Amino acid sequence: MEHEKKTIVDKIWDLCVSIKFAIVLFVLISVTSIVGTVLEQKGEPSDNIQILSKLFGESLAPHLYAVSEKLGFTDMYHSWWFTAFLMLFSLNLVLCSLDRLPKIWRLIKEPMKPMNVEQLRKLSIQREITIKGKPDTLKNEIKGFLKLMHLNCAETVGDNGYQFYSQKGRYSRLGVYITHLSILIILVGAIIGVRFGFKGYLNLPEGETSSMVFKSEEQEFPLGFDIRCETFQVDFYGNSDMPQEYRSWLTILKDGKEVLKKSITVNDPLTFNGITFYQSSYGMIPNGLERGVFLFNVASAQSEKTVLNLRYGDTFQIPNTSITGKIINFSPAFKMDEHGHTSTYANQMNNPAVLIDFSEDGKYKFSGWILKRYPGTWILPEGQRVEFNDYWGVEFTGLQVRKDPGRWVVYIGFFLIAIGLFIAFFTSHRKIWVTLVEEKNNTRVIVGATANKNKSVFERKIDKMISFLSKKQEGGK
Repeated sequence: MEHEKKTIVDKIWDLCVSIKFAIVLFVLISVTSIVGTVLEQKGEPSDNIQILSKLFGESLAPHLYAVSEKLGFTDMYHSWWFTAFLMLFSLNLVLCSLDRLPKIWRLIKEPMKPMNVEQLRKLSIQREITIKGKPDTLKNEIKGFLKLMHLNCAETVGDNGYQFYSQKGRYSRLGVYITHLSILIILVGAIIGVRFGFKGYLNLPEGETSSMVFKSEEQEFPLGFDIRCETFQVDFYGNSDMPQEYRSWLTILKDGKEVLKKSITVNDPLTFNGITFYQSSYGMIPNGLERGVFLFNVASAQSEKTVLNLRYGDTFQIPNTSITGKIINFSPAFKMDEHGHTSTYANQMNNPAVLIDFSEDGKYKFSGWILKRYPGTWILPEGQRVEFNDYWGVEFTGLQVRKDPGRWVVYIGFFLIAIGLFIAFFTSHRKIWVTLVEEKNNTRVIVGATANKNKSVFERKIDKMISFLSKKQEGGK
């Protein structure tokens, strides 16, 4: 009989339910994702050209960047073709599942029935042994052993013996479909995040408030609330310039009222209204001397500490003395060489120092650099203390800002994929039939079984039962 020619619809259906088609789509998604990881998404052209220059050489880099930009690789996750790949992959998963699920469901729901000896001997797992005695003397032991295997067996009685049969893990066949479903949920969550979320940044100076973040240099995004940086602090490892931790104290304001306060670090962000602020960088504000405030604790040997907030060029008096000080210079990263020459070695607050002229009764007394990180410089020659606590208002905190409304959908997908993979790899649908056939004064034990996965594990359990019966036979001799 000649096969009927397939229609266009049949060919499209066969393609959509093909495992090969799924593999091709998966490879395409993987390869393009690698390209999208190498190239900085929505990055500066110069940065991406520099990346391509390192990989392919300076002569090819501009041309490759132009091609990449036209193909959408510089904003790949928002491109129509990447979304199309994801949609086709999702469609393939759905159709593959729909195509195969009815058959699997019939296997799951099919009730177990007794089998004759000829049928048992055709199963993938077969064992036989002859035991002295009648079936009545063995049936309770067989039932007990099946119970140890966590199998609740049914029993039938024949003309010359008994048959016990049971199954376990029938729903384990659905593990692969739970995995398919979880992948779809993860893809949906990712698409929701890409289409309805955003990634941005905000360089927020100490003491300032913003209601916007930046997706790029030219594109702003309204938060729907205000965020203020109260202060920023960096802790270093020992006397080095390596940051140990940098922390921002942030306040969220809604309609002018404070609704949330939190200090954040690199691994401890702040989240409000689905928008998360991550600590990512910091730096100094250009022309920060005009707005900065020096925070000092000042005391004489006989007085308590007095808190002073001063600006560049201000004058102050040490309590209970006639000594006054005037701020005349500042260095964010102070350095002094062996010849006593001073310099600033970085444009960061790595080693902040303030130069103060001290006078007594209007006459110049001495000058000295007071360093924030070196308390030994806080003590004046006559025992007075000028503690340099901070230079507030000259730094900004660099925040990475992210809104991902699909995040919880992705989390649900990962939870389901863990369940699906566990079911798919560590459980199986097992069926077993044990027939006791009387042969004169002996009983032939015939075991037939099937397992769709982990067959060797099931076989070992059956061999253990056969071994138990064999040893019992030897013990009875």
